[in-house]
Order: sequence, then structure tokens, then C-alpha cells
Amino acid sequence: MKKKIVNICVLLLAFLLCACGQEPELGGTTYPIYFVSNTETKIEKKEVNVNDVAYEEQLEYVLGALSIMPEKLDYKAPFCMGFSLLDYEVEDGKITLNVSKEYRNLSVTTEVLVRGAIVKTLTGMPHINFVCITVEEEPLRDSLGTLVGWMNADQFIENDGSEFNSYEEVRLKLYFANETGDALIATTRTKEYNTNIAVEKLIIEELIKGPNAEGVYPTINPDTKVASVAVKDGVCYVNLDESFLIQPNNVTPEVTIYSIANSLIEMNNVNKVQISVNGDTSILYREKFSLTTYFERNLDMMANSK
Repeated sequence: MKKKIVNICVLLLAFLLCACGQEPELGGTTYPIYFVSNTETKIEKKEVNVNDVAYEEQLEYVLGALSIMPEKLDYKAPFCMGFSLLDYEVEDGKITLNVSKEYRNLSVTTEVLVRGAIVKTLTGMPHINFVCITVEEEPLRDSLGTLVGWMNADQFIENDGSEFNSYEEVRLKLYFANETGDALIATTRTKEYNTNIAVEKLIIEELIKGPNAEGVYPTINPDTKVASVAVKDGVCYVNLDESFLIQPNNVTPEVTIYSIANSLIEMNNVNKVQISVNGDTSILYREKFSLTTYFERNLDMMANSK
């Protein structure tokens, strides 16, 4: 059930915290709360203590702290940057935040910083693993029109702010199909990428684009959109839209599944992969693979192993 932001006592408590410019002596649990710097070039961490009250009240306190601008104006609260938090919903370790339409007026760099501050704050709480932002119930899209989807702290780098618009070169090992579509062939690709994009998401986007060499073939419908990619405890969660279910190429379902899994598990921080479609894992992919499965590397699918 969605909850409106109407708890005045909680917001007042957060206001007193920020206005005094110091941590309250409340005892209880300490949470890191992230704010945007006045220069809007980085995010800053502040430690706050929350009373030993019910978890739901702690969550409201933290949301309140993100919603009140400090009296000294030495940093900016994310929900006080021209837009407001309308309501929120928590379910199964995921929180959806619904914000006002003014959110779309944020500059590209500021929007990334605001998202980073919100996500890093909320996923620092024990019962929240992923955060999703909607704008007056509409799914959030980035500056390129791509669905943002579910986010976790690993998607945001913590630095002095200069790297939010910087690029690095990365060498990817991607698995595509052979000519008959029943085996995989490994390829390498060098890319320059924005360091604020998770490399795991970049891998999925490159798989969707397809191969750029002869003798290898696509494994995923090129119309597929990436809703989100996140890594938690060695598992990479890949959320794609419904186009993923339409397979225009002559490839087996095994080839598609392990094209994704093998490519992602080339990353040192990924051991398993779970795929969902619009967040739904209760799907039997091409009548063969349950998407509740955590897929591991499968080198038996390589063309030279046939």
C-alpha cells in the first residue's frame, strides 16, 4: 500500500536535526544519509542516529531527513531541489518513490547526483535492497530515454563528483551465437563508457546491439529495452522489457540465456544471473527456462565444445 508523506512529527524531527547542524543524541541505530553538495558536483555523507523505534518509523525519519533543507545551507536535501516526494511503497526489500513532475526539470548531472544520494541512503537501511523512482506514477527515464528501473548503491560511484561525466575504456568479453544458433562463440569488444553506468548494464546493452564481427550472430531481440541491471551478493539481476520474449533470430533458448549469463559472469563480482521481464520472474522463457532460476556459467554451450 502506498503511503503519503504526511507525518508532520517525523518531518519536524528531521528539520530539527538539519537546522541544528549536528547529529541528535538519540541512541539507537546509525544510518548514513547522503545529500547533494551546494556546488552540485558530488554527494556528501552525514551520519545520523535514529531511535530504537519500529523500522517503519525509522524509514519515515530517514525520508524526512532527505526532505528538509538544512538551516545553514551547507548542503542540499535531495527532495528539496525543486521537486517533492509524493508517496512511497515498500514491498519485498524494494521501495518505490513517487515524485512530483518538477523532477524532470533537473539538469542531467544534478539528476544523477540526486538519484545517487537517494539510492545510497535508502539501500543503507537493512530491509531495502533496491530503489525505483517514478514521476507522478510514470516510470523514470534517463536523459537518453532509457528506463532507469530498479537501482542499488553499486550503480553509483562515490567520488569528488568529477567522474560523473568522465569516460573510461573497458574490454568486454561477449558471447554471441554461431551460424546455426545452437552454440556460443566468445568475442571481445573495447568500449569507452560513462563511468556512472554500471559495466554490467553496458554488457547487456552491447549484447542487444549484437555482434560487429563476421561469423557470429545476435542472441537477443534488438528491440529489447533494459529496465535495470543490478548486482547484489554476487547475483546480477537483469530486468528486460517484454520484447525479450520475442526471438526473431534462429537461436535456441539455451544460447540466449547463456549468452547473457556467460557474458556477465566474466565480471569478477558476478557469480550468478537472474533474468526478469518487467520485474516478473514467474515466466517460463520459451517454454523451457523458469526465470526464477539463478543461471551460472555454462561453457558446454561453446561451439568448440560441441
